Amino acid sequence: MPYIDLNTDTGESFGRWVLGDDERLLSYVTSANIACGLHAGDPVVMDRVSGICAEKGVSIGAHPGYPDLQGFGRREIKMAPSEIESFIVYQVGAVKAFARSLGKPLTHVKPHGSLYNMAASDEKIAAAVARGVARCVEPGETIILVGLAGSLSLEAARKVGLPYAAEGFCDRAYNSDGSLVSRLKPGSVLHDPDQIAERAVAMVNQGSVISYDGKPVNINVDTLCIHSDTPGAPDIARAVREALERAGVDVLPLSRSAGR
Repeated sequence: MPYIDLNTDTGESFGRWVLGDDERLLSYVTSANIACGLHAGDPVVMDRVSGICAEKGVSIGAHPGYPDLQGFGRREIKMAPSEIESFIVYQVGAVKAFARSLGKPLTHVKPHGSLYNMAASDEKIAAAVARGVARCVEPGETIILVGLAGSLSLEAARKVGLPYAAEGFCDRAYNSDGSLVSRLKPGSVLHDPDQIAERAVAMVNQGSVISYDGKPVNINVDTLCIHSDTPGAPDIARAVREALERAGVDVLPLSRSAGR
């Protein structure tokens, strides 16, 4: 039986500012990427969302980004690779501490936004991210690095000996080269639950997705992402999970389904 992890970027509220319905969304996914306080989130939010994950059996992961609250981590920031590495260690350590306080492991790390996209195509940034994650791994521990399928991020993980998971986005549009369409373009983010669910099943069972310009793109994924800041995200997640299960796909957390 084919299997897949279903993940979400979550814990992106900050103080009195609330973004997304974390608790409802976490009822349908199997892994969570928790914002680490620099692009979104704060200690209280990290603690609360980690607790929800522990209650629902959702794998806890860190979602580090550039220090850019104003831009939600989706703007390019010029940083030296050594700085990126330090910021990764700092942010991963924060979520890892909350997971440990609950008696749970930190299973994975997935960079956020601009950092994620830049690591996918820039060898030096990819290497800095991988080195930062590797520094957080203690003896006897496994942390999976999540990156865009077919990207430099996964190659960087392999080079430092990290297990990795190739990620696909059922709620985002793809370019024909397998990269994500810029959020500045209309139609780059999908909103219809049925359309997103159909794409998710195709990505898992057929290994392909239709690009922004209508061309089939081959894609091999271990995990699929649903963005928590998309309006109606919980309904999208429910539709995706139900469609996958109807199609005979076993939905399992990253700790059980991935890590190459």
